[in-house]
Amino acid sequence: MPLIPEEPQIHESAQGPRATPASSRTAPTPRPVPGPRPVAPPRPGRPGPLRPAPPVQRTPHDVAVAKPGLPGPAAPAASAPAPAATAPAPASTTPQIQLIPASAAGALDAAEEAVDLLLESGRAPGEVLVITTGEHHPWAAHELSFGEAAYWAQHDAGDDVFYADATAAARAASRPVVVVAVNGGSAAAAAEALPLAHARAGALLIVCGDPQQINSVLGAGV
Repeated sequence: MPLIPEEPQIHESAQGPRATPASSRTAPTPRPVPGPRPVAPPRPGRPGPLRPAPPVQRTPHDVAVAKPGLPGPAAPAASAPAPAATAPAPASTTPQIQLIPASAAGALDAAEEAVDLLLESGRAPGEVLVITTGEHHPWAAHELSFGEAAYWAQHDAGDDVFYADATAAARAASRPVVVVAVNGGSAAAAAEALPLAHARAGALLIVCGDPQQINSVLGAGV
């Protein structure tokens, strides 16, 4: 027959403390909530609590504010500017002069040969100006047949050799190389064309003609 465990007997003395009725409990005295503490009076001989100083509006150091009726602060003396460097003197622009002896009839052919040599040596066509003292160069005569505007448009383009007579040379712009063909015309025309050609030449002036006439004109006019 199986054994049934006996239930433990709970004695009254082993029970825990009995709960006291709610009606007989004494409510604890509520404690006051601490509020802001008043500032304690300063003790003798000790300073009180420091208060933050009000913000001071400062003016920028680089701006001087003058009070009414009073002169403002003196501005700092400006430093003396450094002496400017002396620019070097420009180099001389006197062109080199080459003389090719030729008669009035052969001066134009000599000028053409000189132009060919210039282009073969690396000169660009737009760097060469040819001036004639007598008849027009065939190229100039051909271009002038289309009118002055078309002729000078070729000059302004500056991409080819330009040919002009002594009267039109004053309108032509300077170029690095100027070739003069003394192929006739009056002595006054040559005397006017040679100094003008010298002024238009930037690096080289080539004159084809009578050496005696050229030297007499260039020696007096240059």
